[in-house]
Amino acid sequence: MYTSTLQIIMTIIHYFFLVFSAIAIASYVILAIISAIETIEYMKKNSFVNYKEILSSTFSPSISIIAPAYNESLNIVENVRSLLSSYYVNYDVIIVNDGSKDDSLSKLIEAYDLIQIDNLFNEHIKTKPLRKGIYKSTNPAFDKLTVIDKENGGKADALNMGLNMSKNKYVACIDVDCLLLEDALQKLIKPFLETTDVKVIAAGGVIRIANSCTVKDGKLLDVNFPKTWLEQGQILEYLRAFLLGRMAWSRLNGLLVISGAFGLFDKKIAIKVGGYDTNTVGEDMEIIVRMRRYMEDQKQKYKVAYIPDPLCWTEAPDNYKTFISQRNRWTRGTIETLKKHRKIGFNPKYKSLGLISYPYWFFFERMAPIIEVTGIIYFGILIFLNEVRWDYAFAFIIVAYLFSVLFSIVAIVSEELTYHQYKKKSIGFKLIMIAFLEPFVNHPTILYSAIKGNIDYYFYKKIEWGTMTRKGMTKA
Repeated sequence: MYTSTLQIIMTIIHYFFLVFSAIAIASYVILAIISAIETIEYMKKNSFVNYKEILSSTFSPSISIIAPAYNESLNIVENVRSLLSSYYVNYDVIIVNDGSKDDSLSKLIEAYDLIQIDNLFNEHIKTKPLRKGIYKSTNPAFDKLTVIDKENGGKADALNMGLNMSKNKYVACIDVDCLLLEDALQKLIKPFLETTDVKVIAAGGVIRIANSCTVKDGKLLDVNFPKTWLEQGQILEYLRAFLLGRMAWSRLNGLLVISGAFGLFDKKIAIKVGGYDTNTVGEDMEIIVRMRRYMEDQKQKYKVAYIPDPLCWTEAPDNYKTFISQRNRWTRGTIETLKKHRKIGFNPKYKSLGLISYPYWFFFERMAPIIEVTGIIYFGILIFLNEVRWDYAFAFIIVAYLFSVLFSIVAIVSEELTYHQYKKKSIGFKLIMIAFLEPFVNHPTILYSAIKGNIDYYFYKKIEWGTMTRKGMTKA
């Protein structure tokens, strides 16, 4: 009787892992196909767009670029110069120095001829108070720049201060360490101008990794391939996520996150929902879900748009300590957001948001690492009990590995056939090699980080955002 019951339980577990894996693979294939269709349509449609009309017209929608900065002394002058180099006409730049302990503020004051001014603004969202105040440049060349020095309150609080300060219709929230391409604003504003019956509340685009790239005067001069496997693996990971994931979710209008590195928002809606949540480490995902939930509750037609254009380049972690901290934080942010907005999950009232996006994110982002580790432990138990069917086990492992490699190669080919940012001949081959090695090199670290994120969330509630140590981008 005991043996029979155990066999039944084991059979159920086997089928669970088989079904979960099959659904996961099927969903990735479907998303890749939809992404390909969306990208092809986008490129065909936009090949006839005259972006000069958008960037040169004074009637273009007004945009504020908001960039929080905390201890960014190494890159801040160069990166602010990048933000001020946009071809777009109707925009300004708001740098929020969030209580930095280094010389970030003094470097900005010296580089951009800043003086302290009196400036009243509406406090739509409660934030930490000003520290030294608000600065503007005496140099007309930098009249678009505003620097706010406030007490430390975290990234979300700094972004909320920028929302309060902005007088423009749209806000582009960006990490100050990112290098913004000159035409990024006119490309990202386009989805807001195209629709009439559906309100676009947010838009994002492709983020690329700038490690080892050459930068001069805030401009990207040469795209180089990083030397370490960790950095190379992240390039491949970003290609999969942005080219084969988010494009599809945009098509399905089911996107739950716009990268915190760079995204454009309807400021009015962002303020109506209360701005960024200062009690989460995943504020970029949480505000999108909250804005979508608000629009659903108001029964308004809306869209979160995504475009395949590379818009900005960012410095990624180049050591395992920082990498683990970052992925730990992403995991905790996902858990917090899904828990806070669990009302929408599997709820027909929220249509595709509740019945497709939330379940996918819950099972294949939130639960996938836990299920994978559980499967590894279960496999170990089967080996100990001598209950492994090695022919089935090897077949399952090989299929999973080959699918992972193939999916990565599809992402590489998509990059080569579209925007082809990595033009040096050897880079494509190196990316393919990384595709074969990544499951053994980077994936175990990502898995460990996700499990640690779960443990930290449930047992160490007060763990903070963490820090990203910058080495600075290569200067020409």
